[in-house]
Amino acid sequence: CLTPACSLPTPLPCTGRGCGSVLTRVFRACSAVVLCSAMQRYRAQFKRWLLLSGRKAMASSAHFSKPSMLSKHSGQLQSRRRQFHWTTKYRSQDVEFTHMRYNVQRLGFAAVTKEDMVFFDGLLPGRLVTDLDILEASNVDWLRTLRGHSQVLLRPRTTEEVSQILRYCNDRNLAVNPQGGNTGLVGGSVPVFDEIIVSTAQMDNIISFNANSGVLICQSGCILENLNNYLEEQDFIMPLDLGSKGSCHIGGNVATNAGGLRLLRYGSLRGTVLGLEVVLADGTVLNCLSSLRKDNTGYDLKQLFIGAEGTLGIITAVSILCPRKSAAVSVALLGCDSFERTLDIFKESKSMLGEILSAFEFLDHSCRAVVCEHLKLRNPLQESPFYILIETSGSNSDHDQEKLNHFLEKVMSCGLVTDGTMATEENKIKAIWALRERITEALVHDGFVYKYDISLPLEAFYEIVTVMKDRLGTRAKRVVGYGHLGDGNLHLNIVAEAFDQQLLDSIEPYLYEWIAQHCGSISAEHGLGFKKKNFIHFSKPKAAVQIMQQMKVILDPKGILNPYKTLPSFSQ
Repeated sequence: CLTPACSLPTPLPCTGRGCGSVLTRVFRACSAVVLCSAMQRYRAQFKRWLLLSGRKAMASSAHFSKPSMLSKHSGQLQSRRRQFHWTTKYRSQDVEFTHMRYNVQRLGFAAVTKEDMVFFDGLLPGRLVTDLDILEASNVDWLRTLRGHSQVLLRPRTTEEVSQILRYCNDRNLAVNPQGGNTGLVGGSVPVFDEIIVSTAQMDNIISFNANSGVLICQSGCILENLNNYLEEQDFIMPLDLGSKGSCHIGGNVATNAGGLRLLRYGSLRGTVLGLEVVLADGTVLNCLSSLRKDNTGYDLKQLFIGAEGTLGIITAVSILCPRKSAAVSVALLGCDSFERTLDIFKESKSMLGEILSAFEFLDHSCRAVVCEHLKLRNPLQESPFYILIETSGSNSDHDQEKLNHFLEKVMSCGLVTDGTMATEENKIKAIWALRERITEALVHDGFVYKYDISLPLEAFYEIVTVMKDRLGTRAKRVVGYGHLGDGNLHLNIVAEAFDQQLLDSIEPYLYEWIAQHCGSISAEHGLGFKKKNFIHFSKPKAAVQIMQQMKVILDPKGILNPYKTLPSFSQ
């Protein structure tokens, strides 16, 4: 029978408020002397901790003043960042430079000069960052597999500032790397060489929210979780939910066309995003920030920038349709002994739960094991080869609970489920969701991770995990599969003790060939970024790629926007 979900303990984050002020005074007192190498390393770690835990103003204060900027909603929208995405276990110097590991040749962009720095400093007083300790975090992806060596980080606050930056860079032929929360998994958010990093972190104001239409308009640097918290106070929610919600920016979500945990219920961003404000490579501001659900006048230009990964323009503001917050939410975690039975459960859930089914997530035994091993989360179920997480949300708790109970009784009685637990209380719901949402975090602690975000027909959904296990054998420490079964999106993760080129050669392009043979996609929601750009032909025909390249030339003739990403070069 179903057992009540346990309330799992959640680690309390360290605020560091007391130690922060003390260490700041220490740094100031020692500023006149040459620091020894040990103090320099400690200082770098402390400043990086300040930056990555959301204390950017404190991290920057040793070199740059950063005046605060409050929106009319700032009292309601309280900044928050999780330490989920970053670890201080290793310094970035342990990560090999991207251009060296992948043998990339730098394109003919100009190098930053003193005159350029004078311009940027005048345009963004106190928001031009050249401190290498701070740049360290922006040069390395959070998987710690890619590393650029940018020397300049810019922090605009307005669309006009972004426009002036791009106009200047385009005239000077300076390459630009747009960056949001830097939570991407394919290298689209970090520089390859010395591209100027343009961060949207300070573009974090809510512009307006219309409770009648449910349309939110905000700047692109708003953190997803902060937006959702703000909307919940109005009885609404964001139409997408991601494991990285505590750090990712809405602009980055749109630029990568992120899917996430709510896609099954609310659809993709191509449907919920109503309008965008985008700055093109030459500084032109394209204002398509519509809040209308119907606007059939000419080409829908916003779609060009959804999923373009910052290669066609920098998104500065987003208009998005938000659904009402559900009055009743329930979660069930189920164990089953074969993947075929998970498909049977999925079919039953669509039939019996219907309109209240909001998520159908899947993970295998290895995922459950790595989360419990590295993050010390407790599994409330007995050991099973496969696990399913089902969420329902609706307006009537009695009605929804009755439907969910009937569904659970049926799948238990006919032997599809071997064990299960259900939760309706918020803290217990979060505890169950943590077993799914924190898999990515746990895998980073396990070793070097080769991550693959793919779409496949459900019949072949888990077969590729078994195929890769057999192919790689003991060369892989762990091969796991989890993801959004409800929309056919599998996250295949292969863990090794360290980066191994021979292991990578055994994975690619074999994996992409297999996906193409089974009519899948090599990127479901993470994008192509740097890592997958040369494999686009496994999912798109040659003619389609050529049209994309032509669009890039039209909108960014000099190719300054996020170079080396998303599309192969013309020669390829």
